[in-house]
Amino acid sequence: MFNLKQIISSIADAGQKIFNRSDIKKNDINSILDLCDDLISNKGAAFGITVARDVTKLYQILSPENKLIFFKRINEKYKANFTEVDEAINLYKISPNEKTLANLFKASSGKRRELFTRMNMAPNGTSIIIELREDLLKVLKDNKDLKVLDDDLRYLFKGWFNPGFLKLEKITWDTKAAVLEKIIQYERVHQMKDMNELKRRLGEDRRFFSYFHPALEDEPIIFVQVALTKGLGKSIQELMKPSNDEKKNYDTATFYSISNCQEGLSRVTLGNFLIKRVVYEIQEELPHIKNFGTLSPLPGFVDWLSYVEEPKIKNILANIKNQDVSFLKSKDLKLGDSRIIENKEAITKLVAHYIVNEKNQQGLPVNDVSRFHLGNGAIVEDIVINANVSEQGYKRAFGVMVNYLYELKSIEKNHEDYMNNNKVIVSDKIKKYL
Repeated sequence: MFNLKQIISSIADAGQKIFNRSDIKKNDINSILDLCDDLISNKGAAFGITVARDVTKLYQILSPENKLIFFKRINEKYKANFTEVDEAINLYKISPNEKTLANLFKASSGKRRELFTRMNMAPNGTSIIIELREDLLKVLKDNKDLKVLDDDLRYLFKGWFNPGFLKLEKITWDTKAAVLEKIIQYERVHQMKDMNELKRRLGEDRRFFSYFHPALEDEPIIFVQVALTKGLGKSIQELMKPSNDEKKNYDTATFYSISNCQEGLSRVTLGNFLIKRVVYEIQEELPHIKNFGTLSPLPGFVDWLSYVEEPKIKNILANIKNQDVSFLKSKDLKLGDSRIIENKEAITKLVAHYIVNEKNQQGLPVNDVSRFHLGNGAIVEDIVINANVSEQGYKRAFGVMVNYLYELKSIEKNHEDYMNNNKVIVSDKIKKYL
């Protein structure tokens, strides 16, 4: 009788002998490419875990220069063969059926996705491939030819990190210390100095949720922070104040921070699923909370204003009496500058124009935070001056923040209007500035 464990062990040993060759060298492009060939071959199918482990280990010790070469080589080496694609198209035209369609899909996909899929069999394969994409993003701007490689990774990640595979967890003071430490590290919007600041954000009048993936133990993927408030929050400094323990008549959940934790997962849509799921969780726990919205930053506004010419600014401000906002471009502008309040109406109008009328090549708002919330079905509810009177707040948008409102009955319609017609929905109080 054969012992199953012995058979498995002998197969693993054989694979180890086959792929632990003496010609494999560290930080060597040819060595790792040879292993990649083995990985996507029939041999790779038989000994995938062993080869995938060797490929990922070798990748991690490549120099930055060799990582770029590696990206370029696999991008070219494993791209679709256009001759094979033409043949597959012709076969499908002659005989359109499931088999020829599958053959066409396989030919047009190339082998890059297959390579990454098999690399994922390695121990910690998922986290290493996320790191790999992070490395790729660093060089993508100067290497446009690698965009198709990035597209393949994003395609895979959208499947691997489908919300159906993610686990939503409520973060509390009783959550593992290792997770709490990472949350402090990953907070992107309103940074935390230490555990004391985190503890405030986990208070009774706060809710904190994070998505986790089973392949990344104790690694937050994305998290959102919520303050229970009376009406939408209007000041980050107020939200961050220590709680006075008074039981207040809260009627609103104000989302004030959402952070993607893994750079390698950027532009892999997760936040919209998270917000909708958290709204559901809060409704279940706190049925008296009827209103949902945000107090959101406005990154990019300062940069935009810095290159807008004076005639355009005057045209935007039009009928505003006090139109002199040139001080916003001066170097003597300091935190808490009284001219911000004195020119509140003019600044509000500039921000409203920036959010609603400044568009990218796709006809969507240039501001990425606006695109995110509007794409989720929110409306631009209010523009709040001096909502973030901190150095970071002034650096981003002269202290300005934006309330986006999620009207539950209108979310789907707003989403469809935005996605199908590029329509930006705003409240009546914002309309008067447009």
